[in-house]
Amino acid sequence: MRKFLSFPIAVLLVVLATFVTARTQNVQAQPGASSPHLAAGNPSSNTNTPTLTQVQASLASLPEADLLLYVNTPRIINEVLPKLLPAKDIDEMRKAFEDVKKQVGVDPTRVEYVVVAVRFKKPTADLSFQPPEFMVMASGDFGAESLMVLARMATDGKLREEKYGTRTLGLMTIDPLVKEAEKNPLLKSLTEMGIISLNGNTIAVGTPAYLRAAADASDGKERISAATLNTLVRDTNALASVAATPWHSFAKSFGMLGTDTNPRAARCESNMGNLYAAITMDATNFMVRGAMHADNPDTAKIFSNLYSGILSYAISSIPDPSTQTMLKGLAITAEGDEVMLRADFPQQTVVQMLQQQMSPKKEEGASSSVVTPKAPVKKVTTTRRRTRRKG
Repeated sequence: MRKFLSFPIAVLLVVLATFVTARTQNVQAQPGASSPHLAAGNPSSNTNTPTLTQVQASLASLPEADLLLYVNTPRIINEVLPKLLPAKDIDEMRKAFEDVKKQVGVDPTRVEYVVVAVRFKKPTADLSFQPPEFMVMASGDFGAESLMVLARMATDGKLREEKYGTRTLGLMTIDPLVKEAEKNPLLKSLTEMGIISLNGNTIAVGTPAYLRAAADASDGKERISAATLNTLVRDTNALASVAATPWHSFAKSFGMLGTDTNPRAARCESNMGNLYAAITMDATNFMVRGAMHADNPDTAKIFSNLYSGILSYAISSIPDPSTQTMLKGLAITAEGDEVMLRADFPQQTVVQMLQQQMSPKKEEGASSSVVTPKAPVKKVTTTRRRTRRKG
């Protein structure tokens, strides 16, 4: 393992190896090329994919969050990537996975899911704004303690250990951010990152205070609400889903709910603005599904008309025909007290667009390197006539 590898990257390597390898490849995909699955066996019968009940039970031990991103890594690895990438890239990824397994002792194809959680904070007693806390959690068929050992090795002894209850919290100061925090106080809360093993097969990386909250939640204290969790797993077939409470987060961050030392009751309790979005797929299409709570049917219709108008303006303002076609596939409607978003995109269309993005681009200087010789300029001579003056 390379010495410059920081401990957050070391922990998340098992998750991000797929995307890192894909981006480092500069090979143009060939239409019709078949891509083998990264994991052995049929993905539909892959026993590594957790059931909805297992996911809900595992996520129920999360701390409260204002924004959640859930990624179904087995389905993305085994079903999505083989459709998007050529066989050569898939082979390179498989080799990268084998290297990770040899060096770390963890098989990336055995990661069951990844969750990114963000929690906004109330202002301090002196009314200073506090940046939100974040945490990235991965769970799967691997030993969390072995990843903790890897983190210690990757940081060359810079990882400090702190006992928190029955767990060990690893802490590390991010030196470049310490210097930047002297100029920008908002970065002060990000100058220290942590890593913790929540259970035998779950590990988390993030801001220390949020990791401590995650440890408490694992022990049954102040866990995530059932409403937030049900929103996140609203679509059981989602490849990735997002749940967020933007208006509540704004109210919390800007003192509408009080401060850390002086809490204030909310004057208006409403789920207005709470949203959900997910990406899923069937045999032929990638589907986008979303919903935003609008408090009542009338408000939902107003928001629906507003968003539809903005979408129409965006379509007419974008010159690219392919982008226009994609945007025209978005349908925004009001259903009850929710604003619904639906879109179906053919897999072949998405594949072609990604192939164009990943294909090697011609250097601008290549076309201008050929200089067309200019025709010689003829020198034009002019004769001036003399006029005689009359006597």
